[in-house]
Amino acid sequence: MSNSVLSQQDSQQALTSQTIAPQEFPAGGLDPDRFEWQEVWYPVAYVEDLDKSQLTRFTLLEQDIVLWWDKNEQTWRAFVDQCPHRLAPLSEGRINELGQLECPYHGWSFSGTGRCERIPQQAEGTKAEVSGRACVTSMPTTVRQGLLFVYPGRVENASKTKVPIVEPLEEDPEGWICLNTFRDLPYDALTLMENVLDPSHVPYTHHRTVGNRANVSAVELEVVESGKWGFKGTWAEGPRKGTLGRQDTTFIAPGLMWHDLTSKQFGRTLTVVYATPIRKGECRLFARFPFKFSSKLPGLFLKLTPRWYSHIGQNNVLEDDQIFLHYQQRYLEKRGGSANFTKAFYLPTKADLFVFQLRSWVKQYHAEPFPGETLPPPLPKEALLDRYHSHTKKCASCRTALINLQRLRVGVAVVAALVWGLLPLLVLIQGQASIVTATISTLAVVSGALIWFGLSKLERQFYQGREVPPRNLPEKK
Repeated sequence: MSNSVLSQQDSQQALTSQTIAPQEFPAGGLDPDRFEWQEVWYPVAYVEDLDKSQLTRFTLLEQDIVLWWDKNEQTWRAFVDQCPHRLAPLSEGRINELGQLECPYHGWSFSGTGRCERIPQQAEGTKAEVSGRACVTSMPTTVRQGLLFVYPGRVENASKTKVPIVEPLEEDPEGWICLNTFRDLPYDALTLMENVLDPSHVPYTHHRTVGNRANVSAVELEVVESGKWGFKGTWAEGPRKGTLGRQDTTFIAPGLMWHDLTSKQFGRTLTVVYATPIRKGECRLFARFPFKFSSKLPGLFLKLTPRWYSHIGQNNVLEDDQIFLHYQQRYLEKRGGSANFTKAFYLPTKADLFVFQLRSWVKQYHAEPFPGETLPPPLPKEALLDRYHSHTKKCASCRTALINLQRLRVGVAVVAALVWGLLPLLVLIQGQASIVTATISTLAVVSGALIWFGLSKLERQFYQGREVPPRNLPEKK
């Protein structure tokens, strides 16, 4: 859906697996004093990254699930990734000729509701498949704004619980141009939310990517509304020393936020982040950047930019703070976590007001997603900067671009080798190699080598991030 007008998403919403009723239950359950992370709709994938012919595995709140397209009902399904027979992961199976999910171990097959339709090994006339024990647990799903959402809580609550969508895109749907990316991050959803809610880190952490230290100034944040649902706040002066105008921030508990900024120079810009909890110390980020430009040229440029190329740049930005956030969450845990954040953190300025509000929300509503669990050991830097497993192989655009890039690199090497190999043949034909022939052949080989090395450098960016962030490079004099 990247580089497309958001109003074109209406057709995707027809894929919804159930009708979403008006909100009756707040996200997080009915207890006014406690937030239940199970009772929430979570995005698990952009629809454009899912293959309708293949099964996709995901982990949501430590529960392994399998996502698949039910062609019989024309909707996406989410099953607990365990066959009721012998607990084999269904994600290793296939979608059979009848459009049913088939277990890889013994061929048991299941329709979209989770009902077992066939047990190949049973004797004729027996009906073991009608037992409730033969069913797979199915989770409610829906598609909104190009994202597939899954509800891991009580099934009866799903249709009564509001899907966390980006409200400005619904209120004023025309004219948006949106860049989207995602990545599995080596820190938890609350750490991600804390980071993206904090506008004051951008000039320093993201210096030379999307920030500049020269733009640092006092940050006076204000919370204007709050509750179990989340909070809204504003930054009256706004970024870049007030040159862009006021920035409004919305946090929808537990894992959605957006900054909303309108300026005369650029038009309206949203910075949207979803944090979907995978397990303790790991989450999937969905980042969305909807724009309404004041002129047509920037929008045209974005539409022409390949999605995979945008993802390389966005991965660079994510890696600016990837390593220190991985360690920061561990230091906070050792000091008591959100329950003790006022002692663990020193927050003397209003720049940290949204961070304070988030951690206060966690503490007030007992909203730790994995209470009592401890973080796994820290990862080495090479693993923290991995791009292939955390993004590339799961992204339809980047995965395809990498395959094409590898083919192109091989082709360039073959052509350069053929040109160099033909030079002796030309000598035999001409009796001697002319200066022109030798020059052209040499230039072709040198050009081929330079292109090959350039493609190799580009290919590495699909696998691994930069070890030294741009902010730490020597300043040019």
